[in-house]
Amino acid sequence: MAKPPKKGTSGRGQRDLKVRVKSARGRKLSSTRWLERQLNDPYVARARAEGYRGRAAFKIMDLDDRFGFLKPGARVVDLGCAPGGWLQVAVPRINALGERANKPMGRIIGVDLQEVEPVPGAEIHQLDFMSDGADAFIKAELGGEADVVMSDMAAASSGHKATDHLRIVALGETAAELAFDVLAEGGTFVAKVLQGGAEGELQARLKRGFDKVANVKPDSSRSDSSEKFVVATGFRGRGA
Repeated sequence: MAKPPKKGTSGRGQRDLKVRVKSARGRKLSSTRWLERQLNDPYVARARAEGYRGRAAFKIMDLDDRFGFLKPGARVVDLGCAPGGWLQVAVPRINALGERANKPMGRIIGVDLQEVEPVPGAEIHQLDFMSDGADAFIKAELGGEADVVMSDMAAASSGHKATDHLRIVALGETAAELAFDVLAEGGTFVAKVLQGGAEGELQARLKRGFDKVANVKPDSSRSDSSEKFVVATGFRGRGA
């Protein structure tokens, strides 16, 4: 069980003490560390307090605050959208519910292999975006080309750092392939990658296809995580 924080005894008032988790029979040390990290993560607590489905919601907030791609009226595709935190953030920003009468309404489609609990204002499809015809299906559902394709996908961890890195890069490359098929000229591609050398080919292709390519580590990413996000803006069109 987690030990509750204790109050300080000095004249400085209450101290913020780290919650520590005791090891339990049958629980791996890695699981104990993960639980301890979750209990002490301010973004996990903030997500719970603000009704978001995970701390990842703050990553897309950080990125959009900086690059401004989730605009009212935008048509957005969220690949690997489970559990739905990015959808929750995007819906009001693109005005998908039409709550701002003086702004154009956007549309957002979430795609995932697993079933995802509905998010008001978002259209969610249980679909393998790598399957034949997925790009045509997405454009048909959107009613045209997308302004934004975004992905926070991560492959299941194997416990082997190099293997996990390659799997993340492969997902990013596949997401980029779909983005090249469904994005409108001037569109934006956002995807999670891991710091390392294997994503060089992905970066090179994005630089050929977009006006600007930035690599960003949001403030809400854990400091000990090797994840970063590539934000490619100004899609030059499929001819590029």
